Amino acid sequence: MRKVIYGINLTTDGCCDHTKGNGTADIHEYFTALMKDVDLIVYGRKTYELMVPYWPDVAKSQSGTKLENEFAETFDAIDKIVFSKSLDSADGNTRIIRENLAEEFLKLKQQTGKKISIGGVDLPSQLIALDLVDEFHFVIHPVIAGEGRRLLADTQLRDRLNLKLVESKVLESGAVALHYLKQ
Repeated sequence: MRKVIYGINLTTDGCCDHTKGNGTADIHEYFTALMKDVDLIVYGRKTYELMVPYWPDVAKSQSGTKLENEFAETFDAIDKIVFSKSLDSADGNTRIIRENLAEEFLKLKQQTGKKISIGGVDLPSQLIALDLVDEFHFVIHPVIAGEGRRLLADTQLRDRLNLKLVESKVLESGAVALHYLKQ
């Protein structure tokens, strides 16, 4: 069965609003490396619209820094699925699934292939509650936001989820990348 990885940037006080962290080169490098073992990215509508067309445009135009361009190229090359009832259409190598999140996601997990990457907040929260996420990559930025959305704030877990730390890395920017496996 394919592994599902969840990667997200957080502030030290747990804020997951993408505008509150530091978009430094080492963050792009970290997530580019993470994507090397991925052949499918799954998002909800909000995260998809945040990422597309922005990163595919950067990949085409090479308008970012060297590390941003590398991230954009890696991101753009990976197939994507968006779970959404309201998105009208999707670009390029993306398809939309509109119904049955748990059933459809389990089918994706059972297919052969590399890891599946999920991102955002709402969709991953639902998948975590369904016990379908295997690995967690939390990148903690050296920022105290003091406000903003908190990760899993509205999620009801059936049981406490125990994680095992398998790697920690201090990035040049002072961010700390924590890699956990579900126990």
